[in-house]
Amino acid sequence: MAGGDANPEWSDRDEALIKAARKLAARHMVRDGDGFKLSKHDPADIGAFENGDHPLIPDAAAGSRKEATKDLLADGVRIVSRMQDMLYAQDRWSVLLVFQAMDAAGKDGVIKHVMSGINPQGCEVHSFKAPSAEELDHDFMWRCTRLAPRRGMIGIFNRSYYEEVLVVRIHREYLPKQRLPRELVTKDIWDERFKDIRSYERYMARNGTIVRKFFLNVSRDEQKKRFLERIDDPAKNWKFSAADVAERAHWDEYMDAYEDMIRNTATDFAPWSVVPADNKWYTRLVVAATVIDALASVDLHYPALDDAGRAKLADARAQLMAE
Repeated sequence: MAGGDANPEWSDRDEALIKAARKLAARHMVRDGDGFKLSKHDPADIGAFENGDHPLIPDAAAGSRKEATKDLLADGVRIVSRMQDMLYAQDRWSVLLVFQAMDAAGKDGVIKHVMSGINPQGCEVHSFKAPSAEELDHDFMWRCTRLAPRRGMIGIFNRSYYEEVLVVRIHREYLPKQRLPRELVTKDIWDERFKDIRSYERYMARNGTIVRKFFLNVSRDEQKKRFLERIDDPAKNWKFSAADVAERAHWDEYMDAYEDMIRNTATDFAPWSVVPADNKWYTRLVVAATVIDALASVDLHYPALDDAGRAKLADARAQLMAE
């Protein structure tokens, strides 16, 4: 399926879905960060769904975009699941999906909905919060890189080593806790970390890991709305932390840091997907489409047996039939 070639294992409907998914993924993908401007990416963008005229949604369903896209997302999840099955069986490639966002942008929900059909044996999710004492005694990428996905696996990082050029950059008081030699903490430290990240992701790509990174781009107004929902709804109180509001006070600094992050680390071998996050249904569609695009970019298929392997199967079948 690499390059979008037809695959006899897929139906015509599935081929059309995969083609549409790759087109949707490309719309939000940044493969070259040079000159990137976050202000040019609308958090409320819903693309071709604006007028209910997406080619894979029947006209009769166009009245409700949210309802009309449920089946489309279900189709996407089904395709991701089958691709992941091929990935696992083939045992050649691995996939790393990195999610970064402001609080309440919907990372957990996206991971839950898009990866709902994945065989748990072939997928691992790792969430990274404040580093432990052990983690602080290692290099800034150690706690993430040691959990990189094995061949045949999809690895998901809910936050990642990118926190080291986001939260640590905004809150400089965290940097001394990493106990770096003083002479290494210079004005160039963020550029040096960007360089290290690019090198690591290139290394991963050269060793068979497909790297895709997602910035869920939620607006300040939508974040406020979701925070208030968490406060007002008892069933959602557990999701809210006063620290979230404190971080919101640094909104403009974070937006500058995210822009600089994408500008410096968006590459052809590890692109960023800047996903509009104000409409959760659209966010999930874009993420599903991007995962499909990543898996479709390589030649995934179920392993074929050679003559000797087929002969063994024939012998095994004969033995079973003779019982």
